[in-house]
Amino acid sequence: MSSPSTQLATLRRMSLYEPFHQISMWGDTFQGDASPNTGSSSLVQVDARLDQKSEYISPESLEPSRSDEEANKPAEKIQRRLAQNREAARKSRLRKKAYVQQLETSRLKLAQLEQELERTRHQGVYIGSSIDGSRLGFSGNVNPAITAFEMEYAHWVEEQNRQISELRNALQAHITDIELHILVESGLNHYCSLFRMKADVAKADVFYLISGTWRTSTERFFQWIGGFRPSELLNILIPHIEPLTDQQLGDVGNLQQSSRQAEDALTQGMDKLQETLAQSIATDQWNEGIYQSEIAAAMEKLEAVEGFVNQADHLRQQTMQQMSRILTIRQAARALLALGEYLYRLRALSSLWASRPREPA
Repeated sequence: MSSPSTQLATLRRMSLYEPFHQISMWGDTFQGDASPNTGSSSLVQVDARLDQKSEYISPESLEPSRSDEEANKPAEKIQRRLAQNREAARKSRLRKKAYVQQLETSRLKLAQLEQELERTRHQGVYIGSSIDGSRLGFSGNVNPAITAFEMEYAHWVEEQNRQISELRNALQAHITDIELHILVESGLNHYCSLFRMKADVAKADVFYLISGTWRTSTERFFQWIGGFRPSELLNILIPHIEPLTDQQLGDVGNLQQSSRQAEDALTQGMDKLQETLAQSIATDQWNEGIYQSEIAAAMEKLEAVEGFVNQADHLRQQTMQQMSRILTIRQAARALLALGEYLYRLRALSSLWASRPREPA
């Protein structure tokens, strides 16, 4: 064995390396009552266990827990819906852009048509009866506002048929209410654009609008002041949106009643206008040549017709919007689909009627 002086010198040298001294103390702590000679092997064993433990725990620490995955599911669902909504909005903007481009193309075609008609008129070519008489004035000139309206209305019908198909596919696919809301708003706005088009052409020739020559023959059979009766429309749509809650039944009933009252008021106003206009024209003062004041009064009555047409379209628009507020988003979608299909069938029936076989006279 070493002498005490040798052991003391060795301890002094170890004090210069404090970290190694601390490691020896850690080894003694894990060793317990074991002999000093086994301290180094115990330290190696402890280090090995620590390494194994770190290798075992490390992979689990990198994997998300089940609670974290469940917490991320709602966020992923929201992000997916937001992405779907952005895509639906993008498609809606593209459709609107395409529709505006179609209108611009129609405007250019109208300008070309006006130039051709003007060139033909200057050449002295007679415009025959192939052109609808409602488009011609006493001078034989074509009304460009009516021509533009007919072209725009043809595009409107094409767009409505496309929207009907898209709405039908959406209801069959059971898309989200947010996506369905976009389609319903687009459909309502499409009808609002028709009312604006009618208001513009009414300024040019309100009687052309009332006559319904811009619609098919079967549609004209149900004509009321330039369009359909809102109360009759509600009767057509209700079977397609049932079942309704008690609150909805009450609201729809009130809407039907208010629509009928407004329709009756407008109808009575039109009847009264026709009566007074007929009386003013039938007066003997026209034959006596003193008719300046009567002509002015008759012209004022004719101008009032435009107001009745605009009020009728306003009633149609308000009825549709109020109906959409009463219904759920899926009921409103089914109502718009039923309305579009109803108008499509009327136009199809008109085509069948026009092409029906006739017996020779």
